[in-house]
Amino acid sequence: MTEPILLPHLQPEFSINLNGVQIRRTLLPNGLRILTENISGMRSVALGYWVGVGSADEQADKPTEPVSLGSTHFLEHLLFKGTVSRSAYQIAEEFDMMGAQHNAMTAKEFTCYHAKVRDTDLAHTVALLSDMVCASVLDEREFELERGVILEELAMAADDHEDLAHETFFETVLPDSALGRPIGGTPEIIRAANRQSVWQHYQQHYTPAQLVVTAAGAVDHEEFVKQVSSSVAAAGESWDSALVADPAPRRASVATPEYAPHEANFIQRSSEQVHLLLGGPGLKRGDSRRFAFSVLNSIFGDGMSSRLFQEIREKHGLAYTAYSFGSSYAAGGVFGMYAACAPEKAARVIQIAKTELEKIASEPVSDAELARAVGQLGGSAALALESSETRMARLARAELGSGEFWDLDTAQERIAAVSKADITELAGYLLGGLSTTVAVGDIARAGLVK
Repeated sequence: MTEPILLPHLQPEFSINLNGVQIRRTLLPNGLRILTENISGMRSVALGYWVGVGSADEQADKPTEPVSLGSTHFLEHLLFKGTVSRSAYQIAEEFDMMGAQHNAMTAKEFTCYHAKVRDTDLAHTVALLSDMVCASVLDEREFELERGVILEELAMAADDHEDLAHETFFETVLPDSALGRPIGGTPEIIRAANRQSVWQHYQQHYTPAQLVVTAAGAVDHEEFVKQVSSSVAAAGESWDSALVADPAPRRASVATPEYAPHEANFIQRSSEQVHLLLGGPGLKRGDSRRFAFSVLNSIFGDGMSSRLFQEIREKHGLAYTAYSFGSSYAAGGVFGMYAACAPEKAARVIQIAKTELEKIASEPVSDAELARAVGQLGGSAALALESSETRMARLARAELGSGEFWDLDTAQERIAAVSKADITELAGYLLGGLSTTVAVGDIARAGLVK
């Protein structure tokens, strides 16, 4: 069976050719890593500046380090608010003048600042993103203004009952874990954050060794390396490409304590629907069963022909949406199933979801289901790779994670090798951890009791 391509962590130059597409990696002396994928025939480039630090890395109680809760999300906002050489308005104006699609995202294990632009605007975009990421000033006035913006963002999320249910689900399945904290922080955390602690977080983690820059599309690797190297060096002495440092270690799966999920977490809200999540601990990143999980999830709750969708919506008309999912991280994972329904139907939906997982854990799936899942996963992966943004992100996730680059054919081999027994065994494992129910909505009408 074909093995994934290993990206050498400390090798200065690396290049591979996959079906006519060239992928190259350069490690600068200062530890900054640059990866590109040239796609012929394109007139645009998707690029991202990835910092290998997310909300789960924030410190809450280490006596030797400042409290940094909320800093990751704060920085995602503040890096658009001015640098030594650009004001917040100038940053916005320059992106708009190029017609760029640009944004940033905070995750539990990384932060990314990204854009998609015409190939002729690549050099300008590199200069702009390098300035934002490497030379932000975190202006005190902008800090206070953005505190209000973030609080409004959190309030908007709290009004979205599906979003609130998912955030609550992570907290409930992974209590006392950094992975269980909301990525954006809580209103209390954001109100308590101060500019000094966020600045220290920025100085500590936004370094060449933590930064990975990726691009996919109409990009010439050697020219792109020159652009990135010179533009980050302009940000200050600490970003000089001639400095010598190893890149930060990759985030591999780590041994962690077992968390005891809470059994239930119900939040009363005035709503015509109850948003339900049922689940428990899932697979950590790198688990050898991850391909089996992809197939299991496809059969169980991913798509209109999945068992959850067919049973809950098509056969019983209990909900408009029903699906299952898994999220994997270096220090833990979750598995869950979601549906939104009228309060009076909640108990029935929960029972059907449990029953369907029990069936998969006790009886082999059919040949037709297995074939459909393999086809769905292969087709959706192939279609996703039509996007330069997906390819750009794939480079970063491989570099920041285990260093394994999975091309489409190699991943599909592993998917096709999953057996019915693998699926049954994994379903039984997940069923054994199915301990948590989260509900947001009119709990009283639903008759749910903890």
